[in-house]
Formats: sequence, structure tokens, C-alpha cells
Amino acid sequence: MDKVSIIIVTYNAANDLQNCLDSIKEQITTPLEVIVVDGASKDDTVKIIQENSDIITKWISEKDNGIYHAMNKALKLISGKWVYFLGADDTILPAFSEMIQELKDNHTIYYGTVLAKGTQYLGYLSAYNQAKTGICHQSMIYPARVFEKYSFDEKYRISADHHLNMKCWADPALKVQYLDCTIANFNHTGISSLQKDPLFEKDKAFLILKYFGLPIFFRFIFRELKWKIHNSRRKNS
Repeated sequence: MDKVSIIIVTYNAANDLQNCLDSIKEQITTPLEVIVVDGASKDDTVKIIQENSDIITKWISEKDNGIYHAMNKALKLISGKWVYFLGADDTILPAFSEMIQELKDNHTIYYGTVLAKGTQYLGYLSAYNQAKTGICHQSMIYPARVFEKYSFDEKYRISADHHLNMKCWADPALKVQYLDCTIANFNHTGISSLQKDPLFEKDKAFLILKYFGLPIFFRFIFRELKWKIHNSRRKNS
């Protein structure tokens, strides 16, 4: 079985990090490595990292330029054949180990589903919904070869993962496959759930056209126009 590198980026995460790490320790599947990149936290995050040297393989703590800058730094430290990104305020579930057993093709990005507020969130997504909504990052396990070719575009400070997945979808050397596994508890109060990425939203239609083609682009534009007309009528009624 090939090693899975679990990447956690942190900043002042002392209230949540131990639960996250404990959930990793409960996994029965090996080998795993845990990479933590901390953004020079001012609370007890580093202390918690140091106290969990039994599970954390590599870590650094230094100032960074945001979540995706930290993720790109972490990718330089991995040695696994597979890569999984986990928020410090998320936890993984027993089915994570089950999903790892299904990682067969290193040209395929596998994704399952997560729990948010105790219920399943997203799950299987059509090509259109992958373009429009994006796959939840905590449900995805990437072959490391993806990051030999791509990195996160740090200009998208909230939605760089969505952008990366668009590029992967369009890459003929890669496939995206759903597995029916609920692998994590996803904290829906993070920045990506509460805020939109203004630059990504500005570029979104162009990116959908570029990576998903005309039919999905036209469907997206039609749905957006329909939504705007509906909202306008509600405001004027």
C-alpha cells in the first residue's frame, strides 16, 4: 500500500488541532505521514505540534502569505504517493481508511463525501456541479503526480482549490472518480464556507469556459442570468 501524505496548515489552531490529530491516530491504515505547516501562530499551536511528534512527520512554523501559500510549501515536504488536505478544525472518520484501500490508479483523483453539521455534504457531483460548486477539498485524495505538474494559484486566496480541480478536470492525463465513502467531519465555519473569493468569482465564467467547454459554460451563464432575474423580481415585488 502506498503512503498517504496528510497536509494540515494551521494558524492559531490550538482549540482544534488536537482533535484533528487524534482522529488521524485512530486510523488503522498505514503508512501515513502528517505534514503540518504553521503560519507562526501566537497561541499554543506549536506546543501541540511538538507534543504530537508520534504522529507528525514534518512541520515548520513561519509566516506565510495565506492558506494556499502554506499548502504549496507543504507539498515540497511530502514523500507519499497520495496527498490529502485536512483543515485543523476538521476530523477524519473511519471510512478514510476504507477509501485508502481503493486508491488503485495514480492517474485518478478520488473523492468521497464529508459530514457538515452532522449530515452528508455534496457527495457525487456532475461535471456541471464540479464546475459551478466545486468538490469539497476535505473529500479528495490526490495522486502526488498532480503536484509535480500543478500548484495552487495563490492569487485566488479562498478558491484556489476549486481552480486547481478545474485544471485537473481538463487534463486528459487525469481522471476524477467518486467513491461512496464519508471520510471527514468538515467544519463549515471556515473562511471558504463563509466568504466568496472576489477574484475567482470574477474569473469563474471564463475558467468554466476554458476548462469545461461551451455546453457547461452556456448552462452556467443561463442559470446565473435566471438567478439574477429572479432576485431582481423579488426585490421589486
